[in-house]
Amino acid sequence: MSLALYVDVHVPIVVTESLRRRGLDVLTSQDDGTDTQDDEVLLTRATELGRILFTQDQDFLRIAAD
Repeated sequence: MSLALYVDVHVPIVVTESLRRRGLDVLTSQDDGTDTQDDEVLLTRATELGRILFTQDQDFLRIAAD
C-alpha cells in the first residue's frame, strides 16, 4: 500500500524531496496552486484528492479537532 501525501508550505522542501526520493507519492500545495489557502481549505482539498495532509503547522491539531 502506497501513501499519497498532500504537503503544505510549512514542511521544508528538503523533507518533501527526501520523501519523493524514497518513492512516496507527494503533491505539494505549491504544485497544486493552493499554497496561500487556509488550513481548512487544504484539509478539504487533500480529502478530495484521497491524500493525507502532511503539515508542520502548529495550530493544525486545533483545526482538525474542530
